[in-house]
Amino acid sequence: MNKDKTVELLLPAGGLDTLICAVDYGADAVYIGGQRFGLRAKADNFSIEDMKKGVEYAHAHGAKVYLTVNIFAHNNDIHEIPEYFKEIKDVGLDAVLISDPGVFMLAKKYMPEMELHISTQANNTNYETFNFWYGMGAKRVVTARELSLAEIKEIRANIPDDLEIEAFMHGAMCISYSGRCLLSNYMAGRDANRGLCTHPCRWKYAVVEESRPGEYMPIEEDERGTYIFNSKDLCMIEHIPEMIEAGIYSFKIEGRMKTKLYVAAAARTYREAIDDYLESPELYKSKIEHYKEQISACTYRQFTTGFYFGKPDSDSQIYDSNTYVRNYIYLGVIEEVNDDGSVLLYQKNKFCIGDNVEIMDFRKGDIKAEVKSIRDEYGREQESAPHPSQKLYIKFNISADCLKKGMIIRMNSN
Repeated sequence: MNKDKTVELLLPAGGLDTLICAVDYGADAVYIGGQRFGLRAKADNFSIEDMKKGVEYAHAHGAKVYLTVNIFAHNNDIHEIPEYFKEIKDVGLDAVLISDPGVFMLAKKYMPEMELHISTQANNTNYETFNFWYGMGAKRVVTARELSLAEIKEIRANIPDDLEIEAFMHGAMCISYSGRCLLSNYMAGRDANRGLCTHPCRWKYAVVEESRPGEYMPIEEDERGTYIFNSKDLCMIEHIPEMIEAGIYSFKIEGRMKTKLYVAAAARTYREAIDDYLESPELYKSKIEHYKEQISACTYRQFTTGFYFGKPDSDSQIYDSNTYVRNYIYLGVIEEVNDDGSVLLYQKNKFCIGDNVEIMDFRKGDIKAEVKSIRDEYGREQESAPHPSQKLYIKFNISADCLKKGMIIRMNSN
């Protein structure tokens, strides 16, 4: 186990900009996907050059980068993976995350010096499995999502001290066992176990009786609706002490396809909560409501503690909708702070002169500001910013001295 830190806060990044955001807002480590062989093919993902840039930025700020190569490989994948490993072995990655035993053996052959982690996708549910992977040379194993904290604590007591345990603490839950889903492949021809999940578990379903084609009868449970597979999101912000007590070293946030606003809010909130707890358990306890308010700035589907305190029940599902709760609107990220007091951003959602916004500081708190002026890249004044991705120069009613490149600008959706 890494003795330099008590726990590690591990954030997702779908692209280089999001990696930088995660590091800026407090991640100890970031996990990313390359353009092949990961489970989030629809994310932006990283070219080899972007990996190098991301690793350089993370290492300069004391953070690590892990690459996911966690598909379940078919024969045609096996032919291509050795060349991929040759390409990534000298990028400077801190570890590669793998599910498939065959891919693991190829990694040992073609990247003998690389630290290897075992993905949750490998269904790691007992201490003998952890010990098996340790014997094969793995440094870390990610628990299956179906484990309770009591089970994880028992695993910790029965594995070597230097084998690290990683577990999810926040994010979307999958309807299938450890993420092994066949629905997407069957219904859309896109294999979830090779990175192409279309999330059919979030769709609305009905029943058709065999002799009555075209007659759709809703699936209802207590008249609450028909989204029968749609789980709430995991949130363990109130249970950091229990996770540490269980022996979990790496606290993992789900979401390589999420926005920078999600990553920033999750990183900053969990960073604050973890640091507060390590400083003073009483301080942490006194700020629970604050953490809950801050984490709700992420998009989410209501919260659950998953399997950690026992088997989920009907309260862990959402039957009436598959939509996210969005309490904040992402306006953009500060690309530069100019001498005239303006900031540059590439606008993501509409805002207007006079709107009250929040600029997320990198560690604690938000900077409240009012939009005073908007100029386009040609210097023309605008009353509003309705066009996504427009290059804009914004002035606020505050001094620009407290603003820094990389800060997220958001607006309360209410």
